[in-house]
Amino acid sequence: MSDAAGDGGVPQGALLSAFAAGVCRRDAARTAMARAAITERLGEAAMLDAAAVIAAFNAYPRAADATGIPLEAVKEEMTADMRAELDLEMFVYAG
Repeated sequence: MSDAAGDGGVPQGALLSAFAAGVCRRDAARTAMARAAITERLGEAAMLDAAAVIAAFNAYPRAADATGIPLEAVKEEMTADMRAELDLEMFVYAG
C-alpha cells in the first residue's frame, strides 16, 4: 500500500486523482498534464484504463436516471435541500 500524501492509499493515487479531477472539472490543461504524466510513469495502457474507469463512473448515474432506477432513501434524504435549491424535481424522470 502506498503512503504518499493525497494518494488515497493507492499507488500513484494522487496522479490518478488529478486526472479524474481534470476531467470532472473540464479543465483541459490539467487533464492533459495528468494524462501525459500517467502515460510517462505508468504507460499508455494504464492511462487508457484510467480514462475508461472515469468514463464508466460518469455513465453509471446517467444510465440509472435514464432507466428510472430510484434514488436510494438515504441519498434522497441527504440531498433533499440541494435538490430543492436546484429545482431538480422539474426534470421528468423515466420512472
